[in-house]
Amino acid sequence: MNNLDTLYKEWQALQPVKEEMQRRLDQKFMLEFNYNSNHIEGNTLTYGQTELLLLFGRVVGEAKMKDLEEMKAHNVCLKMMIEEAKEKDKPLTEYFIRILHQTMLREDYTVYRQLPGGETTSYVVHAGCYKTRPNSVITPTGERFEYASPEETAALMTDLVSWYNQVASEGKLSPVELAALFHYRYIRIHPFEDGNGRIARLLMNYILAKYGYPMIVIRSKNKKAYLDALHKVDQIVGPIPSEGAHATLEQAKDFVNYIIKQVEITLAANLDFLKEKNDAVWWFDGEFVKFKNETSIKILNLMKTNSKISIRALAQATGISKSAIQKQVKQFQEKGYITKTTNNNTSGWAVLIKCVSPE
Repeated sequence: MNNLDTLYKEWQALQPVKEEMQRRLDQKFMLEFNYNSNHIEGNTLTYGQTELLLLFGRVVGEAKMKDLEEMKAHNVCLKMMIEEAKEKDKPLTEYFIRILHQTMLREDYTVYRQLPGGETTSYVVHAGCYKTRPNSVITPTGERFEYASPEETAALMTDLVSWYNQVASEGKLSPVELAALFHYRYIRIHPFEDGNGRIARLLMNYILAKYGYPMIVIRSKNKKAYLDALHKVDQIVGPIPSEGAHATLEQAKDFVNYIIKQVEITLAANLDFLKEKNDAVWWFDGEFVKFKNETSIKILNLMKTNSKISIRALAQATGISKSAIQKQVKQFQEKGYITKTTNNNTSGWAVLIKCVSPE
């Protein structure tokens, strides 16, 4: 925890952050969290599509309607969670968790599955209601791992929320330990028929935000490490759901340490973000991008200023050839930094990569 404490103190020393930089940090987190938390669960939107959808209300390329609606609903849940976390003295409630889930799923829907014999079966996923049928997961070793039964879910959720509110008031655990342990205990209950992972990550960040820590993103590219950390604790705690729902800090230390590391990474990245003052430093999908070529920056800024600017106009403004501009623009498109958009039969550019320094 020493490294975490050091980074957190440095972070606190920089508070309050200038309004423009805070806005950029908030936007950065909003895009990365929505994209990654949904992508972990199978949403097919790219980071660029997510940014266009959530910032500009546009859709480019092929996209499933379900994925678009899911992403928008998840962003509403994120806003709800952040507002709830601002109420420092307000306890967490099961009602809020169910409302969060209802908002995410939007409505009940039916899932159809074909059995090995060819028959079709179906069940209804209920938005905002605890599960009415058992749920489980297949472990990396091929075994079926059962979560809490529908019959015990309500009582275990009441226990979980009561435990959280009590421990939060006592201050016996650090905010990061509390957030990580809550996440693990919640996942072992798996109270809903769908959306449990996304709700777990929202509630973990609710706890972090409530105590003044920056919220974290579990990146989809790190999904295996995230699931492995959970699985290690499962092996220690054992398969009985009620025991998992009451796991101790010592039992859950592998996952707690994983989350501590993610908070450290986030703090370090945010500190770097605040310290960078160079116009050549940009960010995209959680990564810093440093341009060595001033022409690249000029092209991007011209596209931001005039979304309908032509290749010819870019060549004239930068003083380089059209072929060189076309090559640079193609590279930007391949990396996802920019994309073409169409509005009222008029094509233009959307610049998805963001400059760190305030404009």
